[in-house]
Parts: sequence; C-alpha cells; structure tokens
Amino acid sequence: METLRKIAVPVLAIAAFLAVWEALVRINGWPDYVMASPSDLPAAYTRFWELFLIGAWQTLWRTVAGLALAVVFGLLLGMIMGFSRIMRDALYPLLVGFNAIPKATLVPVLALLFIGQHDFNTVMMAFLISFFPIAVSVGIGLSTLEPEYRDILRSLGASRFTIFRKIALPKTLPEFFGALKVSVTLAFIGTNLVEIVSPHGRGLGALFLSGQTNSNYPLMFAVLIALAVLGIALYYAVVALERTFAGWAERQAT
Repeated sequence: METLRKIAVPVLAIAAFLAVWEALVRINGWPDYVMASPSDLPAAYTRFWELFLIGAWQTLWRTVAGLALAVVFGLLLGMIMGFSRIMRDALYPLLVGFNAIPKATLVPVLALLFIGQHDFNTVMMAFLISFFPIAVSVGIGLSTLEPEYRDILRSLGASRFTIFRKIALPKTLPEFFGALKVSVTLAFIGTNLVEIVSPHGRGLGALFLSGQTNSNYPLMFAVLIALAVLGIALYYAVVALERTFAGWAERQAT
C-alpha cells in the first residue's frame, strides 16, 4: 500500500499540473507560438522521435559524466575542508567566489581553451556547476563530527582513514545525498547551457535551439518536458542509492 501511494501521488500531481497547463492555454486562447499546450506535444514527439532519442542519450551521458566528476572532486575537496580548519578557511572564499560567477560566462572560455572538444566542454560545465553543493555539504558534515568519537578511536590506535570510514563517512552520508539531489538538477543546467549556447551543440539543448530557430514552439516545449523527465529519472536514481546506503537516516512518518 505504501509503495502504491509513493507512485500514485507523484503521478497524480504531474497529471494535475498538465491539466492546469492545458486549461490555462485553452481558457486564454493562446496560440502555440505563445504557449504550447500538452496536447500539442505528442505530434512533436511523433515527428522527431529519433532526434529525441539521440539527443536524450547525448544529454544524459554527458550530464552523468559531469556529475560523476563532481562527486569525486566534491568528496575530495569536502574531506580536505572537513579535516583541516586552515584549508577550510582558505578554500571557502574561493569556492563561494567561483560559484557566484554566472556559468554562462564560462562557456566561451571553455570553448576557446578546448576548441573542437564539445563533449569535453559539456561534461566540464556540468561538473563545474554541480560540485559546489557536494563539497560544502561534505565539508560541513566532517567539520561538525563529534570530537569525542575521534579521540576514542585514536586512543585505540585507529588511523585517520579508519576514523573516516567508521565514523565520518556514515555521518556525512545524509548530507552528501541531500547535496547530490541538488547537484543532479544543476548538472542538467550546465549540460544544456553548453548545448544551447555552443555553435556546435548537440543533445536536447541543440534540439531546443533548432525549434527556436525554425519557430517550432511545440518542439521547444516538448524538449523542455523531455529534459524534465530526464531530471526526474536521475533524481529518483539518486533517491534509490540514498535508500540503499543511507536509508537508516530516514525518519518514518508518524
């Protein structure tokens, strides 16, 4: 019953959203070049289904690759900041300053540094825009570790790695997965930013730009919905990992 509820509630919420969207378009009499309705989208998917499959795969694998780099780099940076107060004080201003830079301004910089390497540029942008929450959450989780735990394990001869594996890692898992959920959406933003802005873009972002160039507004909205579906799928993949590795931290509803 609980499993059915977890499936039915999101599905009903999505259906309600689509129904409201359709009603708003019809009530206001908006043409499709102002606001395409959900009923306009199946025709776009049917006509361009092959391009959607190719574009979705290109967008997805580059997003996942960038997110994987963000996880590795974010964990390493978070560990450095979590275990060293000096490094935390030194790196935090740099990270905050870098994260405040509009990432759209980095697209031409990456394009000039790595001319012709579109896949690499796209993966790098997904990485650059998504590692910050992971690094900060892991750093905060480790820096707030209770010192008595470390003292006890050190008195028993435990190494830093053992302390991290036995105490610090389990403690930071809830914060890590919470940040990873945020990073999933950010990684998609980074991927599509390059796909849309780059003159050699590929993936769903390039398909969106093609719809805009050709004034095919139902295609543009269909791409947006496809991106939303990919984001939701990747988000729930992270949720599944969270339940596997950090399910103990979830509080049951009362």
